[in-house]
Amino acid sequence: MTEARSALIVDDEQDIRELLVLTLGRMGLRTDTAPNLHAARQMLATVSYDLCLTDMRLPDGSGLELVSEISTRFPNTPVAVITAYGNVEAAVEALKAGAFDFVSKPVDINVLRGLVRQALELNAKRLSQPEDAGRLLGGSPPMVSLRQTIAKVARSQAPVHILGESGTGKELVARTIHAQGSRAGGPFVPVNCGAIPSELMESEFFGHKKGSFTGATSDKPGLFQAADGGTLFLDEVAELPLPMQVKLLRAIQEKSVRPVGAQGEVPVDVRILSATHKDLSQLVADGRFRHDLYYRINVIGLLVPPLRERDGDLALLSDAVLERLSRAMKRQPPTLAPDAVAALERYPFPGNVRELENVLERALALADGNTIHADDLQLPGGSSQPAPQPGAPFAPPPAPVPGAPATPPPAGTGADPRNLNPFDTSSSALPSYIEEIERTAIQQALQENRYNKTKTAAALGITFRALRYKLKKLGID
Repeated sequence: MTEARSALIVDDEQDIRELLVLTLGRMGLRTDTAPNLHAARQMLATVSYDLCLTDMRLPDGSGLELVSEISTRFPNTPVAVITAYGNVEAAVEALKAGAFDFVSKPVDINVLRGLVRQALELNAKRLSQPEDAGRLLGGSPPMVSLRQTIAKVARSQAPVHILGESGTGKELVARTIHAQGSRAGGPFVPVNCGAIPSELMESEFFGHKKGSFTGATSDKPGLFQAADGGTLFLDEVAELPLPMQVKLLRAIQEKSVRPVGAQGEVPVDVRILSATHKDLSQLVADGRFRHDLYYRINVIGLLVPPLRERDGDLALLSDAVLERLSRAMKRQPPTLAPDAVAALERYPFPGNVRELENVLERALALADGNTIHADDLQLPGGSSQPAPQPGAPFAPPPAPVPGAPATPPPAGTGADPRNLNPFDTSSSALPSYIEEIERTAIQQALQENRYNKTKTAAALGITFRALRYKLKKLGID
C-alpha cells in the first residue's frame, strides 16, 4: 500500500489551520500543524514532508525565514506562502526567497487545491524522471550554472524574465523551465509580442466575444485561456505598447482576464515567462516600460550567455547541429575539417547559436563529400571583409571604390548601387542609390534573422512598423 503524502501547515490562526487540515485531508494528505516557527522547525527536523504551507506573519518571526530554510535544507519540499489579500510585494518577496507559489487570504479553496496538486505533481515528476539536462547543451561554466538555476526556478511558480542576445536560445530556456516544472503536462504557449498589431493585442491576449467588433463572427479564446494550466511565454516583451502593459499587469496580478465584449472576467491559471534582448531596466528609466510590470515579471532573472562566452561548447554544439540536420536530410553527418574548426573558433558569432545553425546548414549544402572545410562555411571574416563585432549596428555595403569592377546585384534587385553615381543631378540616381542600399541591407538582415521581421527590425535599428513600410515600398516579399 502506498504511503499517504504529507503536508506541514504553519499558521498562528486556529481556524485557518483547521480549514487547511480539512481541505488537504479530503485530498488524501496526512497533515501536521504548527502555530509558530519554533514548532515548525522541530517538526521539519524529524519528519520529511511532501509540501509545506506557511503564513507570512508568525508570532516569532516571518514565514520568509521558513521558506529560505526549507529551500536550502529540504530542496525537494515545495513550500507555499499564505499572504494578506492584495499584498503583491509580500508575494514577490516569497517567490524570490524560493517559495513554490502563494495563496491570498481569505483562502480560495479551489485555488488552494490547484496549488497542492501542482506541488505534488512536481514531486512525482522529480521521482519518476531524471533531470533533463540534455536540452541545453554545453559543459562551459556559464551553461552549467544556467542549467542549475533552471532546475531551481522550475520548482516554483515565480515569473521568470530571460535576458540574452538574439539567437542565444531564450525560448529553449523557457521550454526547459516548463518541461522540468509541475506544469509540464499543460500547454506551453509562446507569443512574439512584437509581431501582434497593437489594435489586435487585447483580443489576441484575452479573447473576444461574438459581435464585440467588426469581424468578430464567433467567440474566440485568447492566449491566456490557451495557456490555462500551463505556461505563457512572452517573447520580445519589451515591444508591448504602454496601454497593453497596464492590462497585462492586471491579468497577471488578478489571475483573470476579461475578453473583449464580455461582461465578466474569466479566471486563468498560467505561469508567466518572458524574454527580451533589450535592457528593460533602461526602458523603465526612459519611461518606455512600466516599472510595476517590470518588477512583476522580473521576480527571477536569468541571463543566457552569448556563444562567444561559452568556451569549449562550440565543437559540441556543431556536432549536435550537424547530426540533427543530417538526420532530417537522411544522410550521414559530415565531419568538420581542422581548418573549419579553426575558422569557427575565430569567428565571434554575433548571431550566436542561431547563426551557427545557419552557417552549418549552408555548409552542409555546399560541401563536396562528407567533410566540411573552411571555405564551405562562407564566414564573413573569411575574406577581406572584416567580421562583424557582437552588438555592432548593421552596416550598409561599403562605398564604391573608383575603378573597381562592377559586380552583379543581389537576386531580385535592380541596378547595382555601386554602379550608380549618387551625385548625378540629371536623373533620379540619388533616390535609386539610397533605395538599393536599403534593399541590400534589409535583405541581408532578413536572411541573418531567418526572416523574423521583429528581429530584423531590431538588427537594423528601426521599428517594426518602419520595416513593414520599407518592405512594401521596396517590393520585398
